[in-house]
Amino acid sequence: MKRRDVIQAVKFTLFSISAGLVQVASFALFHDVLHFSQYWLSYLPSLVLSVLWNFTFNRKFTFHSTSNVGRAMALVALYYLVFTPLSSWWGQLLSNAGVHDWLVEAINMLINFTTEFLYQKFVVFRDAMEKEKKE
Repeated sequence: MKRRDVIQAVKFTLFSISAGLVQVASFALFHDVLHFSQYWLSYLPSLVLSVLWNFTFNRKFTFHSTSNVGRAMALVALYYLVFTPLSSWWGQLLSNAGVHDWLVEAINMLINFTTEFLYQKFVVFRDAMEKEKKE
């Protein structure tokens, strides 16, 4: 693994931790303070807030992309068009099966972290990485 790849992984991890804090805080607000009745009602808005936070910082500081922001956002939206319904569905299934909602949240966050890093690195910001290699 190249030094640049390690640095990207570390930066992505650190920004994901900060996005995770946004997600946990907002999930706590919806789940524990406002007492939304279904897991997905707390999960979905907290995921959206986390995604917006994470995308903004990773685009600028991890992948150093100055290319088409609209295109990058659209590609991230495509990822979440798949991930969000699936994670909401399996999250609700696990919650209904008696798995504690906070454990379900942690599982979803770990799956999201891993798959989103790979997707952003090799799909969303691939062009920025190719440009960086040539320089």
